[in-house]
Amino acid sequence: MFGATSLNVSSASAQSTLPKQSTLFGKTQSSSDASRFAVVGGPTSVPYGWVDFCHRRPKECKVPALQATNIKLNAQTLRILKRINQKANSSIKPVSNFDHWGTMMDHWDYPVDGKGDCKIYALYKRKLLMEAGFPRQALLMTVVHDLDNEGHTILTVKTDKGDLVLDNLVDQIRPWNATGYYFVKRQSQQNPNIWVSINRRGGTPQTLTNVAKLVD
Repeated sequence: MFGATSLNVSSASAQSTLPKQSTLFGKTQSSSDASRFAVVGGPTSVPYGWVDFCHRRPKECKVPALQATNIKLNAQTLRILKRINQKANSSIKPVSNFDHWGTMMDHWDYPVDGKGDCKIYALYKRKLLMEAGFPRQALLMTVVHDLDNEGHTILTVKTDKGDLVLDNLVDQIRPWNATGYYFVKRQSQQNPNIWVSINRRGGTPQTLTNVAKLVD
């Protein structure tokens, strides 16, 4: 779940901090591949939970803007994604934000006590993947509405074969357009403290998808 409170970032100030968007490994995406990538809009409000997280853990957020980067999806990177997704999903005990922290205000953090809701799962996966060598610019905290139209947070992994979703509600890694979720916004690839709008449905829900077929 996620809270409604957010921090507005002006479009002008946000754009001034962003380097020029890079193409995908020097190539532009073909129209046939376009649906694999969620098209984003301009800067939007930053979730309160991220702002609070940055206040409590400033070293996590005081980072430089970087050029957008997508990971190369191959057998090795897919194995790592699956291993870390499964590790986080199996090692954290699910508990609601209110029951965990005693507040309705969003509290984003790592699983310091082995418990948490969707934000804790997604942040932990992001942390583990960065420790495994994945670039920060390809690991994006993402706010969606789930199939019950409830607020939910997932991790988007930007790859050269499309946007993949790591989700605590589904153990399988899925393309963003196989979730059926309504994607609201996510972190900018260049700067994690800037969030960009999406506002589009991620296809139709498919619990069984063969991500391995995307691997060369």
